[in-house]
Amino acid sequence: MKQRRRIYYTESQKAIMWDRWQEGESLSQIAQLFDRGHSSIQGILAETGGIRPAQRCRSRLALTLAEREEISVGLARGDSIRSIATLLGRAPSTIYREITRNGGPDWYRANLADQTAWDRALRPKTCRLAENRTLARVVADKLQLLWSPEQIAGWLKRTYPGDENNQVSHETIYRSLFIQARGALKKELLQHLRRTRAMRRSRHHTQKTDNHGRITNTVSISERPVTADDRAVPGHWEGDLLFGDRNSQIATLVERNSRYVMLVKVARQDTKTVINALIKNARKLPQGLYKSLTWDRGKEMADHTRFTLATDIKVYFCDPHSPWQRGTNENTNGLLRQYFPKGKDISAYSQAQLNTVARKLNERPRKTLNYKTPAEQFSQSVASTG
Repeated sequence: MKQRRRIYYTESQKAIMWDRWQEGESLSQIAQLFDRGHSSIQGILAETGGIRPAQRCRSRLALTLAEREEISVGLARGDSIRSIATLLGRAPSTIYREITRNGGPDWYRANLADQTAWDRALRPKTCRLAENRTLARVVADKLQLLWSPEQIAGWLKRTYPGDENNQVSHETIYRSLFIQARGALKKELLQHLRRTRAMRRSRHHTQKTDNHGRITNTVSISERPVTADDRAVPGHWEGDLLFGDRNSQIATLVERNSRYVMLVKVARQDTKTVINALIKNARKLPQGLYKSLTWDRGKEMADHTRFTLATDIKVYFCDPHSPWQRGTNENTNGLLRQYFPKGKDISAYSQAQLNTVARKLNERPRKTLNYKTPAEQFSQSVASTG
């Protein structure tokens, strides 16, 4: 089989690649546009970790192509360096250096000199984390605690207000991780991100497939109190099952006001087991901090009326195919995947171990809480209830 020649992509072709990548298309889909394999596209995008490079522009002080063409014409006429400099309104030393570094008077070519200058000007800017190693160590420590770059950036801003030397944007943290040429953060720290891919991707919105049976006597989320919808009052929770390998699962509960998380060990998925576990967990909290529970239409909640009778907690159900109606819980389950990756058997975790994971998550600052932690916010609710 004849091997195809290596292709060199133009800047306009690369721009198309980046546009499609940012729109969420796969490497294979992009490669089809150029009739190439996906590895051909990956080589371009992986150079900057899947992050689109900033568009380059020439310095206003640099010589232009038109000026270089005047230099070339002047040299062909035999003009002196000083007369060429006077014509262009430039210093003679500028014209001298330009000619000397590009072949001398006999070999100077405007187009080649202009391209060489453009290539020479490509110097990566040193990022803040590479310059401030103390700050880089703080960021690395927080990443190892499974804090997201946005949480780290928000926490630094809250902890060191007005001190820009001890602050860094979440985008800089991401770039330092994905673009290893910056030399600021080790590549191994990528494994602590919520999504451990090697290149940064656009956000994708996935939707659960509702393969559950119908549940009787459900109360729609549309009937949930307004105080639950606007998050003004604590005590309204969202719940779901987080699944692992070998039919293992845990129940995840998150409070809408504080984003406080509770994890409940569930031995089996049948409704009796799940409801019993939820009843036992609910009795650990003051009634004022557990007013309602919103769930999807999974069969594990078929016996929801028994839960309400035992706890006096009302259960509301999302509309079919509408996971965003439990957005807080969906987001929390995504965070929990850092601790319980898909395909991992989670049946061996004890309740004490689940409590430890929940505590770690509750001690991570949240942007939506102005970078307070869910534990801080929930403690305030407990104090006001008590």
